[in-house]
Amino acid sequence: MQTGCPYCAATREDLESRGVTFTVVNVTEHPEAIPELLKLTKGACLLPVLVEGGRIHVAPDGGRHF
Repeated sequence: MQTGCPYCAATREDLESRGVTFTVVNVTEHPEAIPELLKLTKGACLLPVLVEGGRIHVAPDGGRHF
């Protein structure tokens, strides 16, 4: 997640409305998480990133560059 990212906000709202339990890592507040994020996305600088089990979903609804 990134502060001000409409795609991140929409994804969060969707997950909350469906009662999905999730953890948010905001790269604006925690830039130290960016290297791990880049590993997960194979270098794609897009948000949001969802990790579900062993599957990684990068910017499922279009996303935003960070």
